[in-house]
Amino acid sequence: MQKSSRQSQTLKAVLGLRGLIVDGVMRAGERVSETFLAREFGVSRTPARMALMQLKEEGLIEPLSSGGFVVSGFSMRDVSETIEIRGTLEGLAARYAAERGVSLEILDALDDCVKKLDTVVSTLERAEDLDAYVELNDRFHELLVDASQSTMLKRSLERVLTLPFAAPNAFVKSSQTDFPGIKAILQHSNEQHRAVAEAIRAREGTRAQFMSVEHSRSAWKYLRLALAGQATWEMSELSLVQGFGKKIKG
Repeated sequence: MQKSSRQSQTLKAVLGLRGLIVDGVMRAGERVSETFLAREFGVSRTPARMALMQLKEEGLIEPLSSGGFVVSGFSMRDVSETIEIRGTLEGLAARYAAERGVSLEILDALDDCVKKLDTVVSTLERAEDLDAYVELNDRFHELLVDASQSTMLKRSLERVLTLPFAAPNAFVKSSQTDFPGIKAILQHSNEQHRAVAEAIRAREGTRAQFMSVEHSRSAWKYLRLALAGQATWEMSELSLVQGFGKKIKG
């Protein structure tokens, strides 16, 4: 199997199982295996195994001493606190990057991610189209941490990302392209990426930190709707959050 095909199948299984957990189809304590993922999502055993490893790292499933995995238990409060902690750390990363200054290479890479995400979101039609969004979104957040030039912050984030729904793409699941308003949600998310990148380039530390924290709060709002089985986003909330970033200067 080609590497790109294996990665695509792994992501398909990750998004699919994450969706079952978010939708409450699979509940805490239920067993999950390579065989189940392979059958449920039409992937081979190797990508299924890699998907299980990734979801274990995200804290959504736990290994059993007897072998295999079970869905982890978590409360809404757990998820809220996890996302808030990640947002706080990423906010620090953005502020450090803006205040310390970063190379043109990283600045251009951040801008490139934003532009490519614009294209991906504007043409989003199928569940498979989420692959590119997930990869680029991960890339943006990785660049943000690298830009902080802080080993301690990077280590702290690595620990946080092992908690349930802490990952930047935790709110993304395979069925979302059918959701009303999904493009507006992802477009808004990328506008926040753009605001963070612009603030870092302008050396506006306070604004960069604020927008990064707001970005995580927006992710929590949407994930909360998804966990509650809702598929809409209040456009008034989008307008309110978008307006905040314009008022803050570093």
